[in-house]
Amino acid sequence: MNGKHLALAVGLFVLGVAVGVVAATGSKVEKGMYAGQSPKDAAAALLTAAQQQAGKGSWENIAVGRVWYLSGDKAQGQAIFDRVFAGKVKKSDFMRLGRVYMEAKEWDKAKAAFEKALADDPKDEGNLSEVGAWYNLHGDRATAEAYFDRAFSRKPDEVWYTVNAAGSYVGVKPQ
Repeated sequence: MNGKHLALAVGLFVLGVAVGVVAATGSKVEKGMYAGQSPKDAAAALLTAAQQQAGKGSWENIAVGRVWYLSGDKAQGQAIFDRVFAGKVKKSDFMRLGRVYMEAKEWDKAKAAFEKALADDPKDEGNLSEVGAWYNLHGDRATAEAYFDRAFSRKPDEVWYTVNAAGSYVGVKPQ
């Protein structure tokens, strides 16, 4: 058994133990799920509980998928994202997904999610200014400024939009 297969087997075992612990306790968090556990085992057990707690909430499921994705288990995180986006989504869900991809330093995926968010809600000035900032930070000043123009034409006095735009010119990420 090579190293990759061994790592996969161990990962599946850990996930199985986490699922077993959560199945026995439902979606309640109990100390044994994390206390004395390795960080990876504690996270797996807690994320399994969080997945049950999230129910059908899109924001909540994206948050669970985010932790899986950013912790290195991109397949598990992406599977959760795929389930969320296979159903009914809120306008803000694509922005949330784009932010996860930004944290993962995956600009192409983030850009696609951001563009979908803007297509779903083209008048959201906050999204326009944030997405513009991300474009500016990735060297596409023309697209950034087109989004800034649209945002500021609707709300020229909104501090958060102005701060996001300003920061993008000096390497500061939107928050």
